[in-house]
Amino acid sequence: MDFTAVLIKIVCFISEARRNVDKLPAALITSGIVQAAAALALAIFKSPAGIFVGHGKVPFYLYYGILIAVIIFGIVEAYVGFHVSGNLTRRRAIGMTILWISILPIILVVGFGGFVIFK
Repeated sequence: MDFTAVLIKIVCFISEARRNVDKLPAALITSGIVQAAAALALAIFKSPAGIFVGHGKVPFYLYYGILIAVIIFGIVEAYVGFHVSGNLTRRRAIGMTILWISILPIILVVGFGGFVIFK
């Protein structure tokens, strides 16, 4: 499956989870796993480019630091999906908060590697 189709499916999961609480665990788990996998793929297969090169070591380490943070957040998000599935009515607020926060790492991963992944 193409990365664009996966990204569109994740966005659909997030919007469906907003309307239907039963889809919240699936949205959290799927989004977390795809975020972690995409960030890991960028860290392994794509070297820093653009503003991350030629300005010293700090931007170089910042690039990998952001990707590692997105990987960790994706794993935590998937774990929260499993945790929320245990009791949807009491843990809905936690799941929705993590789901809305997860939009930023998705944008970071697409922003760093989007031009290479979409080609």
